[in-house]
Amino acid sequence: MATLRELKGRIGSVASSEKITGAMKMISSAKMHRAESDLRRLLPFRQQIENIIGNLLSADAEFSSPLTDEREVNSIAVMVLGSDDGLCGAYNINIFKELLATVKAYREKFGASVRITVLPVGAKMVKATSRMALPGVKVEVPAGIDSKSNGEAVKALTRRLEERFIAGDFDRVELLYMNFQSVSRQRVKCDPLLPVSSTMFAGEGVKASCRPYIFEPDAATIFVSVLPMFLLAVMQEVFTENRASEQAARIMAMQSANDNAKKLLEQLRLEYNKLRQQSITTELLDIVGGQVKND
Repeated sequence: MATLRELKGRIGSVASSEKITGAMKMISSAKMHRAESDLRRLLPFRQQIENIIGNLLSADAEFSSPLTDEREVNSIAVMVLGSDDGLCGAYNINIFKELLATVKAYREKFGASVRITVLPVGAKMVKATSRMALPGVKVEVPAGIDSKSNGEAVKALTRRLEERFIAGDFDRVELLYMNFQSVSRQRVKCDPLLPVSSTMFAGEGVKASCRPYIFEPDAATIFVSVLPMFLLAVMQEVFTENRASEQAARIMAMQSANDNAKKLLEQLRLEYNKLRQQSITTELLDIVGGQVKND
């Protein structure tokens, strides 16, 4: 049975843990709101790019770009985004499980001979993918990039992917990340990045906002210039969503840890009070027993 001193030490330790998890929850909440704010700022830029492309598509002109080149799929790159830090529950585990399912689906769709290159982002995802031992699957860690990378690093990464796609290193480039929906809800999502398809920006909202324009110099030239902007907007949005989802998952994990600490603290305090009461009762009985003997 634990002594009063041991129980007091445990109570102090659990109380400290409760304060730490509460503080971490507040910090994660602030970071998540900042990521949400970044998402709201990115939205008008992406919408404007989509509107421009929608107007271009509505024009009577021929469009061609190496970024829209659809060819036989022999090599696929899957960029999978995770976190650099832990304490976010099953966040990285869920993403990694979806990665394995995605690799399996690609093999079923394109054949066992298809080459798959996994591009992990985030220290936790790099560690998880380093243990992958699947035939035909290669892991390449992008240089100078992590889950907290700024706009310039994301831009440089996007340009490298475009260059490798045009060079024929990859026939398809996919983005696997955690889509942010709310604090309590995030879901793993796999979106195509390259080749660019008209379905990626030809939604009903884009078509409805299109108006007749006169294009200068010409629609085809503008189309080629705008496509890299569209890809950059997509990549920035994905990185920002991933950061928001990570912090949301950490909020839920810290809330769960905080709740567990409170329950354990109540149990320890109850046990401490019972043991203390028992100790006092024993001392009183000893005192009373000594007085009876003296009498």
